[in-house]
Amino acid sequence: MKKRGIINSNIAAVVANMGHNDWLSVGDAGMPVPNDISKIDLAVSAGTPSLEEVLINLLSEMEVQKVYLAEEIKKYNPDQLMVIKKILPDVSIDFVTHEELKKNLKKTKAFIRTGEMTPYANIILESGVTF
Repeated sequence: MKKRGIINSNIAAVVANMGHNDWLSVGDAGMPVPNDISKIDLAVSAGTPSLEEVLINLLSEMEVQKVYLAEEIKKYNPDQLMVIKKILPDVSIDFVTHEELKKNLKKTKAFIRTGEMTPYANIILESGVTF
């Protein structure tokens, strides 16, 4: 049995298989996920687990060099944006439209569905390197 870090076997496998510039997406319970993308569903109930909890856990093992967020988060969910900036203080953020973010899900290795129930609480993480 794994002692620490990500203990969800599906998430651990995705993170272990990430290469430089690969994308992994994490989002709210309502985000439509393309059928051909692996969806790892963690949602238990409204708000559980939160996007914040999942991101913190992921970042314990994943190097992130850039993130992509919906432009709409600035207006409709500024509190979530502040949380993301706090968790990833030194990571570059690219803002795209929500529609573009949804289209970009097709390029991700997987989508991790949280129980987050706030608008535009979706993020694409771009893998960096540790050397």
